[in-house]
Formats: sequence, structure tokens, C-alpha cells
Amino acid sequence: MDTDVMVGFGGKQAWLAVRDGDPEQVLAALGLRDLGEVSWRAGIDLAHLSDDRVAVTPALPGARDTSWVLAAGRYLLRPDTVVDVVELSARLHTEVQFYATHRVTESHRWQRAVDGELVRTFGYVGQTGDVTSWHGDPDPAERAAGLPASFLGEESVDEESTVLVSEQDVLRVADGWSIDPSALDGRKAPGPLRVGAAD
Repeated sequence: MDTDVMVGFGGKQAWLAVRDGDPEQVLAALGLRDLGEVSWRAGIDLAHLSDDRVAVTPALPGARDTSWVLAAGRYLLRPDTVVDVVELSARLHTEVQFYATHRVTESHRWQRAVDGELVRTFGYVGQTGDVTSWHGDPDPAERAAGLPASFLGEESVDEESTVLVSEQDVLRVADGWSIDPSALDGRKAPGPLRVGAAD
């Protein structure tokens, strides 16, 4: 079994990052049935190839000297799946982040809530060049990824508010806020993944 080596992810995927989280509590908060432990390769493959499974990591060290539990799966991208970071953050009494990226449509987004309060939301569709959501001010991690300090909407002709975001930018923001999941590949795993299933 390859439970001792982590497998990275992030491309064409959605995931949550939960500060100081517990994998079983994260599965319960998402309303998923806990199917138990699996190897990293099997869990990440299930999360990427199916639309009703979510792979949850053990606590991993990340940004701000804090541990993070990541929950990944195409299930989180489904149109009928509601991912409410504010509600999850309030229920789990911590910070919850949501990321989604899909390089084919160039659809990229992230959200961040702390203790039940929405801090930041950003969404972008590259096919149309539209910013689909913008709440709060970009922090240094977002500015480093190329976001302008403010966005005034389509009526703006200010070059400072031009937005162009890629999959790599989503991973940069994740790295600044919690963990870049693509950077996990090949590292020693602190334990196996847990897999949850939608009923």
C-alpha cells in the first residue's frame, strides 16, 4: 500500500481547507457517509474520477504555522452540491476555505470564511473574461497572484482593475492561505485518507 506517500491534486478539482480540522468532523459537516480509510492514490483517484466521493486528508502543516485538513472531490463541483463556507465555518468553529478550478473553461474561484463570517469571495470565468463574484478586499496572497486591489465591475475602464486568473493562481492563493495541494505529491504522508460518499 502507498499510504506513506501523498498524492497531489488541484487541477480540474474542487477542495476545502479546514483550519485545525478533524477528518471525521469534516465528513460529518458535509453530510457525507464515512467509508473509512484508503491509500492516498486510491482516494485521490476516487475523488477525481467520481462525482459522489470526497477524499479527506489527515491534518497537514500549512500556512501561518497552522494545520489544515483538505477535502477534495468532483462532488464539490456538481451543480446540485451546495458548498456554504460560512455555514461550515460556523458549524466547525474555525476557518474554512473553498477552491475550485477547471482549466478547460478557465473557471476559477475561492472563498474564505472565519468563525461564520464571510471574509472573501472571488470567482472568474476565463472563457468570457467575467468576474462572477467579488466580496472583500484581496489580501497579499491574492495580489501576488495578480488580482487588482479593487474591482469596479464591467463599467470600469481602469487598467488596475483588469482581472486575468489561471489555475496556477488558484494554487498560489491556496498556498498563501492554507496549502497548495499540488505540492503534496511525493511527500511522506502522516496517515491515510478518509473517503466520504454522498447518499
